[in-house]
Amino acid sequence: MLRAAFAALGLSLAALAGVAQARTPIVVELFTSQGCSSCATSGDLVDDLAARPNVLPLTFSVDYWDYLGWADTFAKPEFAERQRAYLKRLAVRGGGVTPQVVVDGRLQVAAPKKEQVEALVKQARKLPHDPPDMALNADRAIVGSGNPGRGGADVWLVRYDPAAQSVQVKHGDNRGRTIVERNVVEELTRLGSWTGRSKAYRLPNPSADGLKTVIVVQAAHGGRILAVRGD
Repeated sequence: MLRAAFAALGLSLAALAGVAQARTPIVVELFTSQGCSSCATSGDLVDDLAARPNVLPLTFSVDYWDYLGWADTFAKPEFAERQRAYLKRLAVRGGGVTPQVVVDGRLQVAAPKKEQVEALVKQARKLPHDPPDMALNADRAIVGSGNPGRGGADVWLVRYDPAAQSVQVKHGDNRGRTIVERNVVEELTRLGSWTGRSKAYRLPNPSADGLKTVIVVQAAHGGRILAVRGD
């Protein structure tokens, strides 16, 4: 059944095997907030990375700074929950911090500078990667067989807006400033688990037009990113 599904997508397991490694970008996740004074220019990091090949920067807006007087217009509780999983997994002390960058699900830096992020991306490229084959169309994703590691893995649907977005902050620490963000994540949905056997996952319809879709296979509980496939 799964082989037939691959054929329906116009892709074969043999064809996918040759490109899986090349098509696995390094995922750079920026956790930020429009209400955090230290985050006002953090979007520049994403803007720089978005133009680079085989790098996928994603902006996750968190809501725990909203009490300072400005409710982040892109924040959702599940984004802060994702960051908390990283904080626990990477043994980061002190609770929530922004801006924070997590690279490949394995490396992190708080209050990041451009050169620090570039160094982490280079480091992540040198780490071992053995991604499963993947295929994706508008309503289904397929993850082939592979090694999920101890504890298994999760399959995540990420939808983001690739356009630059400007937000005028009217209250709080960044009052009067215009925050520019790019690759803003609007949807984060866990599609299910992956135990190493080929499996198909149904995709919900996007919440808005113009969103890019990415499937992320990730070790459970905020672990390393095993594979990525985008539309």
